[in-house]
Amino acid sequence: MKATKECQPCLANLVRQAAAIATDEPVLRAKAVEEGLKILDREFSTDKTSIAVATLLHRMVRKVTVNADPYRRMKEAEVDMARNLRNRWKPNPKSDVRHYLVLSVLGNNIDFFKDMKEIREGLASPVEFAIDHTRELERRLKKAKCILYLADNAGEVFFDIPLVNRLKDYAPVTYVVKESPVQNDITIDDLKRFGLARELPRVITTGTDTPGVDMAMASDEFKVEFESADIVLAKGMGYWETLSELPPAGKVFYLLKAKCKPVADSLGVALNSYVALLR
Repeated sequence: MKATKECQPCLANLVRQAAAIATDEPVLRAKAVEEGLKILDREFSTDKTSIAVATLLHRMVRKVTVNADPYRRMKEAEVDMARNLRNRWKPNPKSDVRHYLVLSVLGNNIDFFKDMKEIREGLASPVEFAIDHTRELERRLKKAKCILYLADNAGEVFFDIPLVNRLKDYAPVTYVVKESPVQNDITIDDLKRFGLARELPRVITTGTDTPGVDMAMASDEFKVEFESADIVLAKGMGYWETLSELPPAGKVFYLLKAKCKPVADSLGVALNSYVALLR
């Protein structure tokens, strides 16, 4: 998915937010914003994905503020909230896959651009998929021998675990996280720090620090796993923004809430719609 003109002011807000979170030092914060906006003016193009530009912005903020993980405290808050909420959603082990998909996509309401009140309201709302390929996914699962699960935000892991365990009834599942910090995405170190690694099966990383996954930067290990997987469950908008640039292979299942207009428009759905798309 290529960026649209609407993405540019959003990326400018991202720079300001990341700088504000990364440091309390006014001089460093101002410098990070200044340098970030210069990069944005130079690099932004509707011939690129917004993720490609966002990656450069995050790297610059981390470098200027000397903060390797600006969203660390935000991730901790999200994990605490999700840990407390997880007991509200205890799926019946006999429920169908769709039930677990609904539980998982609820976690996609966790978004670093939203306050906690708005996140809680989203979690309490019913899920209706504007695009619903869940039955087709269930049919494909019966023949699957290898499943790749691409994780998104830190707090979402608690909503992913029941689905991961359900998918294991069909085939081995590999859970994929980020190699190093970017935004509030879950990393391999976060899994260990929050005590979540033991609740998951095999875990690998994308080998990158990009939102979603830029295949040009991804590790050889990830590329091999991606190619060999029968089903790739891609959680969150970042994966739609990046992987939709690849030719359709009929095996990537996008599970997300379309929280921004450009993403919603690219999918042909209304803003804030839930999507379960096999492509």
